[in-house]
Amino acid sequence: MSAPVSSRTAPSRLRRIEPAALGAVVFREATMFRRYWRSTTFSSVVEPTIYLLAFGFGFGSLVARVAGYDYIDFVGTGIVATAVLFGSAFPGMFGTFIKRVFQKTYDAVLATPVDTEELVAAEALWIALRSGVLGVVPMLVAIAFGLQPSWGMLLVPLIGALTGFGFAAFGIWVSGIVPSIDSFGYVISAVVTPLFLVAGTFFPIDGLPGWASTAALLNPLYHCVELVRSAVFGFSLLTDLGHVAALAVFGVVMWLLAVRRLRARLVL
Repeated sequence: MSAPVSSRTAPSRLRRIEPAALGAVVFREATMFRRYWRSTTFSSVVEPTIYLLAFGFGFGSLVARVAGYDYIDFVGTGIVATAVLFGSAFPGMFGTFIKRVFQKTYDAVLATPVDTEELVAAEALWIALRSGVLGVVPMLVAIAFGLQPSWGMLLVPLIGALTGFGFAAFGIWVSGIVPSIDSFGYVISAVVTPLFLVAGTFFPIDGLPGWASTAALLNPLYHCVELVRSAVFGFSLLTDLGHVAALAVFGVVMWLLAVRRLRARLVL
């Protein structure tokens, strides 16, 4: 007769995403970030700011107003999305690849009571929080050059975090697809660069050919740009709810794809 199973077995998981596991991974990332925050922050902030200054004062000297806005205000609000993109997609791609392939960090994490869903969600959430903060910097530069502050600007970090979650998950997904770290160059050239060029950041998408302007509506970065401008200049409730929904759907889809791909890479 077999021995009865003890009632004091390990507790079963109650939720697909356990807050304790999520918090533990985020805390680890925050702790490690203190070691390299200067270099990461510098690269994520300086490049979008250079774009702001170059386009704002370069084209701004030739074009006074665009879509009803002063051009420096138009670019200053739009470049926030570029800072969010750079601050989320790149860490998602390179950081995840390095941790998975070279440092074997994820093997150690998954040996604890953390599963792939929680690992990907925590990584994307941490990157999203960072990119939401970094995205504010170009807007502060634009304020220094004449952009009028508004209360809606307080929502910009939330908009950046929502956008950053989707692009962080996109980066994590890509990191599980590419065969080597050198392959990221193809993704940056063929996907990331067109996304920030055709997002309404530097010029209105209305000026594009019909097919191109329609395709631009599928660009998540476009919805981020529109939400940031609405936060600064005034909201349009139904339209902006549509932008929020588009970013939320993008984030969920990318998270599901990233979980599936990383599970295939990490779990035998």
